[in-house]
Amino acid sequence: MDQNLQAFFTLVENQDGVVVRDPPKLDLEIYIQNYKGRTRFDRLFLIGRSSVPLCVEALKAAIAEAKRGKDTHRYREAVELLRIAAPSEPEATYDQAWLEAQEASNKAETNRLLTELKGYKNNLIKESIRMGHEDLGKHMESIGDLNAAAEAYSKMRPDISTPKQFLDVGKHLVRVSIQRQEWGMVTAHLGKLGGTQYAEDDKAVQTYTKIGYGIALLGQEKYKDAALGFLAADPAIPASSYNELASPSDVAVYGGLLALASMDREELQSAVLENSKFRTFLEQAPHIRRAVTQFVSGRYSACIAILESYRPDYLLDLYLQKHVPAIYSQIRNKCIVQYLIPFSCVSLDTMEKAFGRPGQSIEDELADMIQAGALEARIDSIKKLVTTRTANPRSQMQAAALRTAEHYERQALDRLRRIGLAAADLELKGGKKLGGFAPQHDFLVEETLG
Repeated sequence: MDQNLQAFFTLVENQDGVVVRDPPKLDLEIYIQNYKGRTRFDRLFLIGRSSVPLCVEALKAAIAEAKRGKDTHRYREAVELLRIAAPSEPEATYDQAWLEAQEASNKAETNRLLTELKGYKNNLIKESIRMGHEDLGKHMESIGDLNAAAEAYSKMRPDISTPKQFLDVGKHLVRVSIQRQEWGMVTAHLGKLGGTQYAEDDKAVQTYTKIGYGIALLGQEKYKDAALGFLAADPAIPASSYNELASPSDVAVYGGLLALASMDREELQSAVLENSKFRTFLEQAPHIRRAVTQFVSGRYSACIAILESYRPDYLLDLYLQKHVPAIYSQIRNKCIVQYLIPFSCVSLDTMEKAFGRPGQSIEDELADMIQAGALEARIDSIKKLVTTRTANPRSQMQAAALRTAEHYERQALDRLRRIGLAAADLELKGGKKLGGFAPQHDFLVEETLG
């Protein structure tokens, strides 16, 4: 590795950043074409900061993307990283003329929009005021002042007159909140966005909302809820409706990975493999379909092998990067637990062949799972065996008998109460139709039965 690159990634590691040394499977130019808006720069910048093989290419692309926009702060950040990683590149030198011209233009545009908005407010024309706030919000977002952009978009709400305008405001606020990674605000704005009749009738808005919820819930580590959001997206909706958030391939990857981490075999079969809508998304990421199929078929080591081969790609994803270790750990633990279910005893050598990883003992991993309560088993270090704990059939039978007796007793008491009420010619209002009575009326039943 080049000395400058080595020094750059040493610095990244010292700052607790993620460094991906293995080459990913993605083609950077084709990959970034799937997105629009400010997320393009965010993704290029993350790849440049994290991927050793793609560092220079991604940072140069990020600089070019920044110069196509108005955000001079982003441009400075990308150039500064490239100066450390590859100081000999032409793009590693600041384009001072562009910087000065763009900053002057940004300032002039801000003043112009503020002056126009002030005039609209003086004239008290609601539509003009709404459009003035929207123009100001878009401008502030484009130059990177997300706080001012969110404030401007919020001020559009009092002047909204149509459902379409309401949806536009919601999307603006969702987009800005996602950029700021304020996941609670994302879900709050999406809740308002999906609460209108217009949204319920618009499948494009529904899909946008479900993908937005998925991203926000992923950010909050609510993996199963996030998976359900992605799994409910409609593939018939054009990607242009939501590619400022994610691409169709992202929807397949996010939905499939999170489902693997949070659902059992039956749920995976019905919610993923037999989901006709999501199957269309899976065509964009066939390896995810193969991984889910391998898990459902009981070929756990093959499932893990597929996912491990794509780990570098997922570590370069804007929303997945922070969660890859946790998601992969949950999937791996599920595979190990499912693998052991049919057996009462398995040798450590067999487990090592199925789930072993270079530089890590499977015995230590199993011990950690047992201590965490993820696996009910015992390890015999002398005989090199893993013995699963099986429940006592006699205890299970006794517990089942007790539950049945308690259920029968409750049903018998309910029937006696109904008989008592009928005999007293009483009618109980507000109670359940079948079984169960309101506590405040129990004294009537007791007196009747007495």
